[in-house]
Amino acid sequence: MSFSGEVKEELSRQFHKSRHCQIAEIAAILSFAGKLEDFQGGKQLCVYTENISLARKIFSLMRKTFQAHVSIAVRQNIYLHKNRIFVIFLRNQEELRKVLLAVKWQNEQGENIRTRALANGLLVQKSCCRRAFIRGAFLSAGSMSDPEKSYHLEIVCSGEEAARQLQEIINSFEVDAKIVQRKKSHVVYLKEGAQIVDMLNIMEAHVALMRLENVRILKEMRNSVNRQVNCETANINKTVNAAVKQAEDINYIKSVKGLDSLPDNLKEIALLRLAYPQAALKELGTLLDPPVGKSGVNHRLRRLCEIAEDLREAKRGEA
Repeated sequence: MSFSGEVKEELSRQFHKSRHCQIAEIAAILSFAGKLEDFQGGKQLCVYTENISLARKIFSLMRKTFQAHVSIAVRQNIYLHKNRIFVIFLRNQEELRKVLLAVKWQNEQGENIRTRALANGLLVQKSCCRRAFIRGAFLSAGSMSDPEKSYHLEIVCSGEEAARQLQEIINSFEVDAKIVQRKKSHVVYLKEGAQIVDMLNIMEAHVALMRLENVRILKEMRNSVNRQVNCETANINKTVNAAVKQAEDINYIKSVKGLDSLPDNLKEIALLRLAYPQAALKELGTLLDPPVGKSGVNHRLRRLCEIAEDLREAKRGEA
Protein backbone atom coordinates (compact mmCIF):
# COMPACT_ATOMS: atom_id res chain seq x y z
CA MET A 1 0.00 0.00 0.00
CA SER A 2 1.24 3.49 -0.84
CA PHE A 3 1.92 6.03 1.89
CA SER A 4 -1.14 7.98 0.73
CA GLY A 5 -3.22 4.82 1.05
CA GLU A 6 -1.89 4.21 4.56
CA VAL A 7 -2.89 7.74 5.60
CA LYS A 8 -6.42 7.21 4.24
CA GLU A 9 -6.68 3.83 5.94
CA GLU A 10 -5.79 5.47 9.26
CA LEU A 11 -8.23 8.35 8.69
CA SER A 12 -11.03 5.92 7.85
CA ARG A 13 -10.78 4.58 11.41
CA GLN A 14 -11.07 8.05 13.00
CA PHE A 15 -14.56 8.78 14.35
CA HIS A 16 -15.16 11.95 16.32
CA LYS A 17 -17.66 11.67 19.17
CA SER A 18 -19.36 15.00 18.45
CA ARG A 19 -22.27 14.86 16.04
CA HIS A 20 -21.47 18.29 14.56
CA CYS A 21 -17.97 17.06 13.61
CA GLN A 22 -19.43 13.91 12.06
CA ILE A 23 -21.76 16.08 9.98
CA ALA A 24 -18.85 18.30 8.88
CA GLU A 25 -16.90 15.24 7.70
CA ILE A 26 -19.96 13.86 5.90
CA ALA A 27 -20.47 17.25 4.24
CA ALA A 28 -16.89 17.19 2.96
CA ILE A 29 -17.21 13.67 1.56
CA LEU A 30 -20.52 14.45 -0.12
CA SER A 31 -19.11 17.68 -1.59
CA PHE A 32 -16.26 15.80 -3.27
CA ALA A 33 -17.76 12.38 -4.04
CA GLY A 34 -21.53 12.64 -3.52
CA LYS A 35 -24.33 13.03 -6.05
CA LEU A 36 -28.06 13.60 -5.64
CA GLU A 37 -29.78 11.62 -8.39
CA ASP A 38 -33.32 10.93 -9.57
CA PHE A 39 -34.60 7.51 -8.54
CA GLN A 40 -38.07 6.02 -9.08
CA GLY A 41 -39.92 9.29 -8.81
CA GLY A 42 -37.82 10.47 -5.88
CA LYS A 43 -34.17 11.09 -5.11
CA GLN A 44 -31.23 9.02 -4.00
CA LEU A 45 -27.91 10.17 -2.53
CA CYS A 46 -24.90 8.31 -3.89
CA VAL A 47 -21.18 8.36 -3.12
CA TYR A 48 -18.91 6.91 -5.81
CA THR A 49 -15.36 5.91 -4.96
CA GLU A 50 -12.63 3.43 -5.86
CA ASN A 51 -11.16 3.79 -2.37
CA ILE A 52 -12.45 1.16 0.04
CA SER A 53 -11.29 3.28 3.00
CA LEU A 54 -13.62 6.11 1.93
CA ALA A 55 -16.46 3.66 1.23
CA ARG A 56 -16.11 2.18 4.70
CA LYS A 57 -15.91 5.62 6.33
CA ILE A 58 -19.00 7.18 4.72
CA PHE A 59 -21.00 3.98 5.25
CA SER A 60 -20.16 3.98 8.98
CA LEU A 61 -20.61 7.74 9.40
CA MET A 62 -24.09 7.75 7.83
CA ARG A 63 -25.20 4.97 10.14
CA LYS A 64 -23.60 6.45 13.27
CA THR A 65 -24.75 10.01 12.68
CA PHE A 66 -28.20 9.58 11.16
CA GLN A 67 -28.99 5.90 11.76
CA ALA A 68 -29.59 5.92 8.01
CA HIS A 69 -30.24 2.70 6.14
CA VAL A 70 -27.46 3.09 3.59
CA SER A 71 -26.51 0.31 1.22
CA ILE A 72 -23.33 -0.44 -0.68
CA ALA A 73 -22.77 -1.94 -4.12
CA VAL A 74 -19.64 -2.84 -6.04
CA ARG A 75 -19.39 -2.14 -9.76
CA GLN A 76 -16.70 -2.72 -12.33
CA ASN A 77 -15.06 0.37 -13.80
CA ILE A 78 -15.95 0.19 -17.49
CA TYR A 79 -12.86 2.22 -18.42
CA LEU A 80 -10.36 0.50 -16.10
CA HIS A 81 -11.54 -3.11 -15.91
CA LYS A 82 -9.24 -3.99 -13.01
CA ASN A 83 -10.67 -1.26 -10.76
CA ARG A 84 -13.81 -1.60 -8.68
CA ILE A 85 -16.13 1.28 -7.91
CA PHE A 86 -17.93 1.28 -4.58
CA VAL A 87 -21.33 2.94 -4.59
CA ILE A 88 -22.85 3.89 -1.24
CA PHE A 89 -26.46 5.01 -1.62
CA LEU A 90 -29.32 6.25 0.52
CA ARG A 91 -32.87 5.94 -0.87
CA ASN A 92 -35.16 6.32 2.13
CA GLN A 93 -36.76 9.69 1.46
CA GLU A 94 -37.25 10.72 5.09
CA GLU A 95 -33.67 9.82 6.04
CA LEU A 96 -32.41 11.51 2.87
CA ARG A 97 -34.24 14.70 3.84
CA LYS A 98 -32.56 14.71 7.28
CA VAL A 99 -29.11 14.29 5.72
CA LEU A 100 -29.63 17.03 3.12
CA LEU A 101 -30.87 19.40 5.83
CA ALA A 102 -27.90 18.62 8.08
CA VAL A 103 -25.27 19.21 5.37
CA LYS A 104 -27.09 22.33 4.15
CA TRP A 105 -27.88 21.04 0.67
CA GLN A 106 -31.58 21.77 1.17
CA ASN A 107 -33.65 24.00 3.42
CA GLU A 108 -36.80 23.12 5.38
CA GLN A 109 -38.91 23.68 2.27
CA GLY A 110 -36.83 21.15 0.30
CA GLU A 111 -35.27 23.85 -1.87
CA ASN A 112 -31.72 23.45 -3.17
CA ILE A 113 -29.37 25.84 -1.30
CA ARG A 114 -26.01 24.43 -2.42
CA THR A 115 -23.38 26.87 -3.68
CA ARG A 116 -20.17 26.43 -5.63
CA ALA A 117 -18.27 26.40 -2.36
CA LEU A 118 -17.69 23.07 -0.68
CA ALA A 119 -19.82 23.66 2.39
CA ASN A 120 -22.05 26.09 4.20
CA GLY A 121 -19.92 28.19 6.54
CA LEU A 122 -22.11 27.19 9.52
CA LEU A 123 -20.75 23.63 9.28
CA VAL A 124 -17.12 24.65 9.78
CA GLN A 125 -17.32 27.35 12.44
CA LYS A 126 -15.60 25.31 15.15
CA SER A 127 -11.96 24.24 15.00
CA CYS A 128 -12.87 20.58 15.57
CA CYS A 129 -15.37 20.69 12.69
CA ARG A 130 -12.77 22.20 10.38
CA ARG A 131 -10.42 19.33 11.26
CA ALA A 132 -13.16 16.83 10.45
CA PHE A 133 -13.96 18.63 7.20
CA ILE A 134 -10.31 18.54 6.08
CA ARG A 135 -10.15 14.86 6.99
CA GLY A 136 -13.19 14.13 4.83
CA ALA A 137 -11.79 16.23 1.96
CA PHE A 138 -8.47 14.38 1.97
CA LEU A 139 -10.20 10.99 2.16
CA SER A 140 -12.33 11.92 -0.85
CA ALA A 141 -9.94 13.76 -3.16
CA GLY A 142 -6.52 13.91 -1.52
CA SER A 143 -3.19 12.24 -2.15
CA MET A 144 0.37 12.31 -0.81
CA SER A 145 3.68 11.44 -2.40
CA ASP A 146 6.04 8.94 -0.81
CA PRO A 147 8.03 11.06 1.68
CA GLU A 148 11.14 9.01 0.87
CA LYS A 149 11.05 10.62 -2.58
CA SER A 150 9.46 14.04 -2.10
CA TYR A 151 7.10 16.08 0.06
CA HIS A 152 3.78 16.80 -1.62
CA LEU A 153 0.18 16.73 -0.39
CA GLU A 154 -2.76 17.81 -2.51
CA ILE A 155 -6.56 17.84 -2.59
CA VAL A 156 -8.23 18.21 -5.99
CA CYS A 157 -11.29 20.51 -6.14
CA SER A 158 -13.77 20.83 -8.99
CA GLY A 159 -13.78 24.62 -9.05
CA GLU A 160 -11.96 27.73 -7.88
CA GLU A 161 -14.56 28.76 -5.28
CA ALA A 162 -14.39 25.31 -3.67
CA ALA A 163 -10.58 25.43 -3.68
CA ARG A 164 -10.56 28.90 -2.11
CA GLN A 165 -12.83 27.74 0.70
CA LEU A 166 -10.73 24.64 1.38
CA GLN A 167 -7.55 26.74 1.33
CA GLU A 168 -9.10 29.14 3.85
CA ILE A 169 -10.14 26.27 6.14
CA ILE A 170 -6.66 24.69 6.01
CA ASN A 171 -4.87 28.00 6.49
CA SER A 172 -6.97 28.74 9.59
CA PHE A 173 -4.56 26.30 11.31
CA GLU A 174 -1.56 28.52 10.38
CA VAL A 175 -0.63 26.39 7.37
CA ASP A 176 0.27 28.04 4.07
CA ALA A 177 -1.66 26.02 1.49
CA LYS A 178 -1.42 27.10 -2.17
CA ILE A 179 -3.71 26.67 -5.16
CA VAL A 180 -2.77 25.71 -8.71
CA GLN A 181 -5.04 25.11 -11.68
CA ARG A 182 -4.60 21.74 -13.36
CA LYS A 183 -6.69 21.29 -16.50
CA LYS A 184 -10.31 21.81 -15.37
CA SER A 185 -9.56 21.33 -11.67
CA HIS A 186 -8.10 23.51 -8.93
CA VAL A 187 -5.63 21.81 -6.62
CA VAL A 188 -4.94 22.86 -3.04
CA TYR A 189 -1.44 21.69 -2.14
CA LEU A 190 1.44 21.73 0.34
CA LYS A 191 5.07 21.05 -0.57
CA GLU A 192 7.00 21.59 2.66
CA GLY A 193 7.66 18.63 4.93
CA ALA A 194 6.99 20.58 8.14
CA GLN A 195 3.61 21.82 6.86
CA ILE A 196 2.59 18.34 5.73
CA VAL A 197 3.41 17.12 9.25
CA ASP A 198 1.12 19.88 10.57
CA MET A 199 -1.57 18.78 8.12
CA LEU A 200 -1.41 15.18 9.31
CA ASN A 201 -1.74 16.46 12.86
CA ILE A 202 -4.76 18.56 11.88
CA MET A 203 -6.42 15.47 10.36
CA GLU A 204 -5.35 13.42 13.42
CA ALA A 205 -3.37 10.89 11.40
CA HIS A 206 -0.85 10.47 14.20
CA VAL A 207 0.67 7.15 13.08
CA ALA A 208 1.40 8.54 9.61
CA LEU A 209 2.74 11.70 11.24
CA MET A 210 5.30 9.75 13.28
CA ARG A 211 6.40 7.80 10.21
CA LEU A 212 6.81 10.99 8.20
CA GLU A 213 8.80 12.60 11.01
CA ASN A 214 11.13 9.59 11.12
CA VAL A 215 11.68 9.86 7.36
CA ARG A 216 12.36 13.61 7.67
CA ILE A 217 14.90 13.05 10.46
CA LEU A 218 16.75 10.37 8.49
CA LYS A 219 16.76 12.49 5.32
CA GLU A 220 18.05 15.51 7.24
CA MET A 221 20.82 13.40 8.77
CA ARG A 222 21.81 12.06 5.34
CA ASN A 223 21.75 15.55 3.87
CA SER A 224 23.86 16.89 6.74
CA VAL A 225 26.44 14.13 6.28
CA ASN A 226 26.48 14.69 2.51
CA ARG A 227 26.98 18.44 2.97
CA GLN A 228 29.85 17.80 5.37
CA VAL A 229 31.48 15.26 3.04
CA ASN A 230 31.08 17.58 0.06
CA CYS A 231 32.57 20.46 2.03
CA GLU A 232 35.54 18.38 3.15
CA THR A 233 36.05 17.04 -0.37
CA ALA A 234 36.00 20.56 -1.77
CA ASN A 235 38.55 21.69 0.83
CA ILE A 236 40.81 18.73 0.06
CA ASN A 237 40.62 19.42 -3.67
CA LYS A 238 41.37 23.08 -3.06
CA THR A 239 44.38 22.20 -0.86
CA VAL A 240 45.72 19.65 -3.37
CA ASN A 241 45.32 22.03 -6.33
CA ALA A 242 47.06 24.82 -4.41
CA ALA A 243 49.93 22.49 -3.42
CA VAL A 244 50.40 21.35 -7.01
CA LYS A 245 50.51 24.96 -8.22
CA GLN A 246 53.01 25.90 -5.49
CA ALA A 247 55.29 22.99 -6.42
CA GLU A 248 55.12 24.00 -10.10
CA ASP A 249 56.13 27.59 -9.25
CA ILE A 250 58.99 26.46 -7.02
CA ASN A 251 60.30 24.08 -9.68
CA TYR A 252 60.08 26.85 -12.26
CA ILE A 253 62.13 29.19 -10.05
CA LYS A 254 64.59 26.34 -9.47
CA SER A 255 65.02 25.74 -13.23
CA VAL A 256 65.39 29.43 -14.13
CA LYS A 257 67.37 31.00 -11.26
CA GLY A 258 67.94 28.24 -8.75
CA LEU A 259 66.61 28.20 -5.20
CA ASP A 260 69.88 29.67 -3.86
CA SER A 261 68.80 32.98 -5.39
CA LEU A 262 65.92 33.17 -2.93
CA PRO A 263 66.03 34.75 0.55
CA ASP A 264 66.61 32.17 3.29
CA ASN A 265 63.02 32.21 4.56
CA LEU A 266 61.62 31.63 1.05
CA LYS A 267 64.22 28.99 0.22
CA GLU A 268 63.39 27.12 3.43
CA ILE A 269 59.64 26.98 2.70
CA ALA A 270 60.30 26.10 -0.96
CA LEU A 271 62.39 23.06 0.02
CA LEU A 272 59.77 21.96 2.55
CA ARG A 273 56.99 22.21 -0.01
CA LEU A 274 58.94 20.05 -2.46
CA ALA A 275 59.75 17.57 0.30
CA TYR A 276 56.14 17.42 1.58
CA PRO A 277 53.88 18.05 -1.44
CA GLN A 278 50.69 16.91 0.34
CA ALA A 279 51.24 18.67 3.67
CA ALA A 280 48.76 21.33 4.82
CA LEU A 281 49.98 24.87 5.49
CA LYS A 282 49.73 24.42 9.25
CA GLU A 283 51.83 21.27 9.08
CA LEU A 284 54.49 22.99 6.95
CA GLY A 285 54.65 25.80 9.50
CA THR A 286 55.50 23.38 12.33
CA LEU A 287 58.47 22.05 10.30
CA LEU A 288 60.07 25.49 10.03
CA ASP A 289 62.71 26.64 12.49
CA PRO A 290 61.40 28.58 14.27
CA PRO A 291 57.80 27.42 13.59
CA VAL A 292 55.54 29.78 11.65
CA GLY A 293 51.74 30.03 11.69
CA LYS A 294 49.45 29.15 8.79
CA SER A 295 49.11 32.74 7.62
CA GLY A 296 52.91 33.18 7.64
CA VAL A 297 53.40 30.04 5.52
CA ASN A 298 50.68 31.17 3.14
CA HIS A 299 52.37 34.59 2.79
CA ARG A 300 55.75 33.00 1.88
CA LEU A 301 54.21 30.61 -0.65
CA ARG A 302 52.26 33.46 -2.21
CA ARG A 303 55.53 35.41 -2.52
CA LEU A 304 57.11 32.44 -4.33
CA CYS A 305 54.14 32.41 -6.70
CA GLU A 306 54.69 36.10 -7.46
CA ILE A 307 58.40 35.52 -8.14
CA ALA A 308 57.56 32.67 -10.53
CA GLU A 309 55.00 34.82 -12.35
CA ASP A 310 57.56 37.65 -12.68
CA LEU A 311 60.07 35.20 -14.20
CA ARG A 312 57.47 33.90 -16.65
CA GLU A 313 56.51 37.44 -17.61
CA ALA A 314 60.16 38.35 -18.20
CA LYS A 315 60.67 35.28 -20.37
CA ARG A 316 57.60 36.16 -22.46
CA GLY A 317 58.98 39.67 -22.87
CA GLU A 318 62.29 38.33 -24.19
CA ALA A 319 60.43 36.19 -26.71
